[in-house]
Amino acid sequence: MVFENQLIKEILEKYREIWAIGHAQSLLSWDSETYMPREGLEERAVARAELNLLAQKLILKPEFVELVEKASGVEALNDYERGVVRVLAREIRIMKAIPPRLLAELTKTTQEAMYAWRVAKESDDFSKFKPYLEKIVELTREKADCLGWKEHPYDALLDLYEEGLTTRDVDNVLEPLARDLRVILEKVVSEGRFPRKHPLEDVKYERSWMESVNGEILRLLGYPLGDKARLDVSAHPFTIGIGLGDVRITTRYEGFDFKRSLLSTIHEFGHATYELQINPSLKFTPLATGVSLGVHEGQSRFWENIVGRSREFLEFIYPVLRRNLPFIEKYNPEDVYYYFNAVRPSLIRTEADEVTYNLHIVLRARLEKLMVKGEIKVGELPEQWNNLMEELLGVRPSRDSEGVLQDIHWSMGSIGYFPTYTLGNLVAAQMKYHMEKDLNVKEKIASGSFNELKEWQRVKIHYYGSTYPPKELLKRAFGEEYVPDYWLRYLREKYLST
Repeated sequence: MVFENQLIKEILEKYREIWAIGHAQSLLSWDSETYMPREGLEERAVARAELNLLAQKLILKPEFVELVEKASGVEALNDYERGVVRVLAREIRIMKAIPPRLLAELTKTTQEAMYAWRVAKESDDFSKFKPYLEKIVELTREKADCLGWKEHPYDALLDLYEEGLTTRDVDNVLEPLARDLRVILEKVVSEGRFPRKHPLEDVKYERSWMESVNGEILRLLGYPLGDKARLDVSAHPFTIGIGLGDVRITTRYEGFDFKRSLLSTIHEFGHATYELQINPSLKFTPLATGVSLGVHEGQSRFWENIVGRSREFLEFIYPVLRRNLPFIEKYNPEDVYYYFNAVRPSLIRTEADEVTYNLHIVLRARLEKLMVKGEIKVGELPEQWNNLMEELLGVRPSRDSEGVLQDIHWSMGSIGYFPTYTLGNLVAAQMKYHMEKDLNVKEKIASGSFNELKEWQRVKIHYYGSTYPPKELLKRAFGEEYVPDYWLRYLREKYLST
């Protein structure tokens, strides 16, 4: 038995109502992004808001809070039971800290801001988004104060997305990383082994071709389509765990540059694998999900980049590509490898390669810190963004739609989210090198032995769900926390000549 303590059992019995609302919310969220008719938006928004309110009332019920507080003082708990107390106490603390008035104002402002952002981006006019972002920053600073912080208000926001992460952590990772990445980028570009652009980027494809490719490759990877999983289509690819026996991913089909669809699919497969490999005994509990965005991103980027962009994987799937994409017959596996690994400084984060991607995150983290500390005005963001792009990547946006307006995150109020993307890259490389102590990773990829890679991940990371905080989980798995050196080593070994 995972849960033996009677107090914990009582807490989990009461938690099942909260879990059921979350289960329904996940399904509603998935449907909103996939099959919901456009005219259903208003009623769906109201329904989800009411369910959120109901869940908040249930978790803040005095008797439930009292049970969790009582359990916090019990020493004779196993790791899973302590995990339940930690996760619920954290949720209660966050919900108690933010006044209903502030929560309602943030919800209303972000709903309006998301629409204003789309209009501003389409018309390339930052002024249409500026007043909404000013309000979001104002409310976010208030939110940080409500949550509490010690060294920097950014700490409170980072912790929402990556439990225990601080501004000091982010600075210690991102700033040295930025210096090293710029040196590596300069060398990769000067050596010229990896192309800045590849002709396959402009080749068009039929959607049915890529549907076949994605389906075949997911089956090769061991994704349980139809049994525990689905693949659908959405504007922005995502993964959502409805439950441990129902994990759904989406991808996109843009009609050109086929690697974007395939890598999106493999990326989401990585997220889904985490959810699918959680201990089944954690079902119906707050532990039945990945522990944090950074650790989750590490799983997806391991599959997307470490596996999906590797020479061994691309040689392994080459017959699938050749069979389904008529234009591939003109290219050999080596051509395809260099297509998947072109390197160039670019303006758009989501189109960035492995070498430059984290520099896009450095830029955003620097600006977010300044915003929440009140050291930069929202009206100064476009110019500051462009200056930092030039400093870090040597390219300068000519319009705001390619600069400060390119991401949806700030319109959603997600300030403090971006650093988790870099943490994901670090965890992915860290995982690769620790995995290599036990397995010949290249050989397993080349032979299609993906289940052995997944089993290693299950034992080290996935099985525990949210039982341990992110840093503790990494220490248990790897004997260390976030270490940028593995990512730098990976890039040097792959992209620079010996």
